[in-house]
Amino acid sequence: MADSWERARRILGVAGLPAGELARVRPLTGGTYNTVEELLLADGSRYVLKVPPAETVPGLRHERELLVSEAEFYRAAATVGVPAPRVVATTSGELLMTACPGDPWDGSLTDAEQQELRAELGRQVARLHRVSGSAFGYPSGALGPLAADWRTAFTGMLDAVLDDARRYRPWLPRPVEEVAHTLRAASPALDEVTVACLVHFDLWPGNILVDRSAGVPRIGGLIDGERMFWGDPVADFVSLALLGDIEKDAAFLAGYREAGGLVEFDPSTRLRLALYRAYLDLIMLTETVPRAVDEGRRRWAREAVGPELVAALDEISELSR
Repeated sequence: MADSWERARRILGVAGLPAGELARVRPLTGGTYNTVEELLLADGSRYVLKVPPAETVPGLRHERELLVSEAEFYRAAATVGVPAPRVVATTSGELLMTACPGDPWDGSLTDAEQQELRAELGRQVARLHRVSGSAFGYPSGALGPLAADWRTAFTGMLDAVLDDARRYRPWLPRPVEEVAHTLRAASPALDEVTVACLVHFDLWPGNILVDRSAGVPRIGGLIDGERMFWGDPVADFVSLALLGDIEKDAAFLAGYREAGGLVEFDPSTRLRLALYRAYLDLIMLTETVPRAVDEGRRRWAREAVGPELVAALDEISELSR
């Protein structure tokens, strides 16, 4: 605990904030990689500090320098008015940001509230997708420099997680080389993406804060942008309908299109969406080894994620013909 307070005071000083006014340091749970703490100052202002694990901690190849990507996401989101933390300071890989109002989206909302919030979320994601970068891939540099085209970038992302699977040897529903062959056959579809859009890629309910302070629930912030990349906006639909089907989320899609988001679920779009589903499924299955998860989590991955990966691979094979 003493180390946490010392670290918090140090980065508050770097940010030009009154370190002597630090009133509380509280660990925040829910993450699986970085250490996350809430810093409360005497005047009631709240900040969130993220600290990466030591370099010796096992992880996936794309997970190096995640906080570089997270800071880039927040800066980009601010340019289009999407509620998200604001970057306050970065130092030695650490990230200090403002705290957003609200709590993670949970099952306490009524059906009407859910529908309205899904529409609001659609409008916000459409605004995110208006932000474009100069090249494709992870801005952290974990997999090398950004690429000039999406096929090169995403093929590198797939190759990295497949290499992780070969190294960590997690349970997979099909042999890793068979998976690689199926994914490789669909790579020409990636050439249709010519603009590098801002993609969060981790917008499951736990990373969407719901603020009830004004009575009517509103989205208080989109957080944990550490998995962001510059790429195909369709990729965001994977976590937005985690282990589900975004085409069934009428409220979200209505809000997305209302705010100018463009998507038609033609065969090419569905093929790319299946590729991104497979990518996330591979990450979720492979990370169980370096995370050293318990048997319950491993069983969930086999029973919930395994069939989704098979379904994505089968769809890729069908649509690639």
